[in-house]
Amino acid sequence: MSRLFGPIRQNGYVVKDIEAALRYWVESMGVGPWFLVEKVELDWFRHRGEEQSPELSIALANSGELQVELIQQRDATPTMYREFLDAGHEGLQHVAFWSTEYQALYDDMLAKGYALGHEGQIGGERGRFAYFESKAHPGSVIEISDISGPKGELFDFIRKAAVGWDGKTPVHRL
Repeated sequence: MSRLFGPIRQNGYVVKDIEAALRYWVESMGVGPWFLVEKVELDWFRHRGEEQSPELSIALANSGELQVELIQQRDATPTMYREFLDAGHEGLQHVAFWSTEYQALYDDMLAKGYALGHEGQIGGERGRFAYFESKAHPGSVIEISDISGPKGELFDFIRKAAVGWDGKTPVHRL
């Protein structure tokens, strides 16, 4: 539990091959079921203040209360995911905190000196997210995500689907 932001709710992994990553998480880790969005439809997205339109695939599943997110960027559009891959990395890229008071948390992150890397919106005005970096600890990326709308309902559905999962139908394509 973070005394500043609450519990870490998600670990986000940037991967080169989302299908291979799904097989690993299902077969080697036993985590699922997964909910895969092969082409994410973003309302808007900005990387370091510039409008962008990255091509992303994401998959979500829960292990207990912790959501695991797999992200594959399918193009060279500037994003923090692309920067991570271009630096030779693959794997855990961020931890996420969720809030129903998104704007207050966003403003607080800026006031605390975190630098905004990229941000966007999915599924309407209550679907914002932002990724922040800290100069005090380079390489540590924090995502904040607004769960006051439909995204929060989806995340709750995914968490409930993992409870007692029997291993059948490991991937649901949305």
